[in-house]
Amino acid sequence: MLKFYYHTAPNPMKVALFLEESGLPYEAVPVDTRKGEQHTPEFLAINPNAKTPAIDDDGVKVFDSNAILLYLAEKTGKFLPPAALRGETLSWLMFIASGIGPYSGQSVHFANHAPEKLAYAIKRYDFEAKRHWDILNDRLATREWLVGDSYSIVDMAAWGWERAAAYVLGAEGWAAVPHVQRHFAAINARPAAARATAIKDRHAFKTEMDDEARRAMFRHMAA
Repeated sequence: MLKFYYHTAPNPMKVALFLEESGLPYEAVPVDTRKGEQHTPEFLAINPNAKTPAIDDDGVKVFDSNAILLYLAEKTGKFLPPAALRGETLSWLMFIASGIGPYSGQSVHFANHAPEKLAYAIKRYDFEAKRHWDILNDRLATREWLVGDSYSIVDMAAWGWERAAAYVLGAEGWAAVPHVQRHFAAINARPAAARATAIKDRHAFKTEMDDEARRAMFRHMAA
C-alpha cells in the first residue's frame, strides 16, 4: 500500500486532497516537523530534502508535492488535464511550486519568525507574495478552473496554499483576490476536501513554536 508521509502544512494537504479525491488506498504516516522527525535517517531515505510530503508507492519514492500530484495523476489516469494542455499544466504546476509556495512561505517567515525584523526582507517577500497571488487571481477571473474546463491536480496544488492565503496576505490582501476566494470555496465544497482537512485529527502534532521547533524547522539556526 502507498505510504503518505505528511504534516498539515500547505504542501502535504495538496496530496491528501488528491488521495481522497481519487480513492487510492494509502497509509498516512505522520512526520512531526516541529519535533525534527523530518531529519531522521529513516525519513531522509524517503526524501533527502527533509520535507513533507513524500510517498513510498511500493518502493517507488517520490517527493515534492507537485511532483507527487503529477506522478499520482499519471499513475491513476485521474484529474490530469488533456494531453493537448500539458504545457499549461506543467507551467501552472511549476508556478505554484516555485512562486506561490516559496514567496508565501518566506513572507510569513520574515514577518513572523525571523529573529530580526529586516524591513527589506519583509517588504520584498510581502510584495512578491502578493504579486504571485494577483497573477493567480487574474488567471481565475475568466475561468472556473486553472487549466482546461475541469477540476484537476493544478487546482489541488493551488488549494493547498489557498488554505493559508488569508494568513499570508492579511485581511486586505485576501479581499483583493476574490477569484481566488471563489476557487477556494468551490474546492472546499467538495466532500474530498473535508476528508483531506480531517487528516489533521489523525495525529496530535506539536503546535508550540519553541526552541526545539525553531532548530528543527529553521536549520540555519541550529548550525
